[in-house]
Amino acid sequence: MSKFVRPASREAVAAMESYHAPQLDVAVRLNTNESPFAPPQAFREAMGSVVTGLQWHRYPDRQAADLRTALASAHGVSPEEVFVANGSNEVLQSLYLAYGGPGRNAMVFEPTFAMYAQIAHITGTGVLRGARDSEHRLVPNDVLKIVEEQKPELIFLCSPNNPTGTMDPAEMVAGLVDLAATYGGMVVVDEAYGQFAKTSAADLLAENLPVVVSRTFSKTWALAGIRLGYLVAPTWCVNDLEKVVLPYHLDVFKQAVGVIALQYEREMEERVAELVAERGRVAAALGGLAVTAWPSEANFILFRPEARPGAAVWQALLDRSVLVRDFTTMAGTEGCLRVTIGTVSENNRFLEALDEALREEPDESALEGV
Repeated sequence: MSKFVRPASREAVAAMESYHAPQLDVAVRLNTNESPFAPPQAFREAMGSVVTGLQWHRYPDRQAADLRTALASAHGVSPEEVFVANGSNEVLQSLYLAYGGPGRNAMVFEPTFAMYAQIAHITGTGVLRGARDSEHRLVPNDVLKIVEEQKPELIFLCSPNNPTGTMDPAEMVAGLVDLAATYGGMVVVDEAYGQFAKTSAADLLAENLPVVVSRTFSKTWALAGIRLGYLVAPTWCVNDLEKVVLPYHLDVFKQAVGVIALQYEREMEERVAELVAERGRVAAALGGLAVTAWPSEANFILFRPEARPGAAVWQALLDRSVLVRDFTTMAGTEGCLRVTIGTVSENNRFLEALDEALREEPDESALEGV
C-alpha cells in the first residue's frame, strides 16, 4: 500500500469545536430544556396504530403536504408558507444554505444560541456579533444602528433568548424588519420557546416583508426525541429553502408524528401553563438564595451563584445527581448556570441541592483553576 495521506477538513471546520451538552446518568436532568412530561398516552396509542399502516417501503412525501397543511391551519397561513425539517437546527441550516455562504454575513447578538455561529462557520458564512446589555436585553437603538452599518444578509433573533430567557421588544423587531427590507436582509426570529412567552413575531409575517419565524416540536410538544421543526415564512422564502434541502429529508414517521401531535394542542397548552407556573415558583425560590437570577419567558432560568464560583456549584449539584447547564465560561454569562423547569419534584430536588451547594464549604484544592 502506498503512503496514506489523510484528507484534511476545511480550515474553518478544523478550527471548530463540536456542539454538545453533557448526557450524564443522573436522577434529575435539567440541562437541555426538554419537556419533563412524556407525550399524552392517547397520543402514543394513536402513533402505535398509525405506525403499522405506514408505507415503509416507499419514499416519504417530499412536500410533507399533510404536515404542512396541519401546521398552516394552526398558524392561520397557507401550506405554501410552511417549511418543515429535522428539528429547528435543520431549518436554520437551510436558511444559511439559501441566504448565507462565502462573502455573506449573519448577525447575532450574544450571549445567544451557539448554533447560529456554529452553522455559520459550517456554511462559510461570516459572523457579525452584536452585544446585549448587562441584563441580557437588546438595546433597540444599538441594534438598528449596527444592522444599518453592517447590512448583514441574515439577522438572528432568539426570542425568548437562549440561554437568558429574555424577550426582544416587539417594536424593535418590527423596526428591524423594516430596515432589513431596505437592503435585502432577512430577519430570522427563532421562537423555539415561543409558547412559553406572551407575544410572538408571527404577527409580522407578510409576503412583502423579510421576516421568518422558526419553531420546534422538541419543547412544548414533548417530542425532542423525534427532531422535528418548522418555519413560517413568505412563499418565496419557502421556495428557496426547498431548493437547498436534500430530497426526502423528512421521513414518513416524523410527518405522521407531527400531524398527530397537532391534534393535542389543548394538552400542550395545559402543560405549558403548568411549566409557566412552576417557572414562577422556582424564580421566587431562587430569590431567597445567594444567587442572581434573571427574569425568563422560556422554560428555563439563568442564574449566577454569588456565594461560590459557578463551576464549583455546577459540580456540587452533579454530585447530588442534579444536572444543569454550565454557562460559566460563555462570554456574557460568566459564572452563570441555567436550569430547565422540570416537574414539581424535580424542581424541589434542584432547589434543595442548590441550597446545599451554596452553603457547602469550598474544597480549596478542588477550586484550583476554577
